[in-house]
Amino acid sequence: MSGPGKAGRCPCGRGEPYDECCGPLHRGRRKAATAEALMRSRYSAFAVGDEDYLLATWHPGTRPASLDLDPEQRWTHLEVLSRTGGTPFQTTGTVEFRAHYRWQGHRDELHENSRFVREDGVWFYVSPA
Repeated sequence: MSGPGKAGRCPCGRGEPYDECCGPLHRGRRKAATAEALMRSRYSAFAVGDEDYLLATWHPGTRPASLDLDPEQRWTHLEVLSRTGGTPFQTTGTVEFRAHYRWQGHRDELHENSRFVREDGVWFYVSPA
């Protein structure tokens, strides 16, 4: 996968350029409209190493004090498996996904069904469901 940028595809897997997809969310120019959009943007933030965005989009009730992302971990692709709720008209939702990565020469994946809440029109990641 090419790195994000004007010509680089967004890591979230939608096929759009990063600067038109998750880039505006990471820079605070736009908010995620759905729980799935937030999950995809958070995956992209892991892929580009944006700890500030990850913390800002983590619900204050479950947010860690800090993150220490491993620069050796390379996120390679995302599969969205299912979703419940999480529309712009709802306040809760879940998104089940597989996030594939490489670390220390090995391929692996993170499989999670994430829980999200929308407060004052803003979606937050809460925890695994």
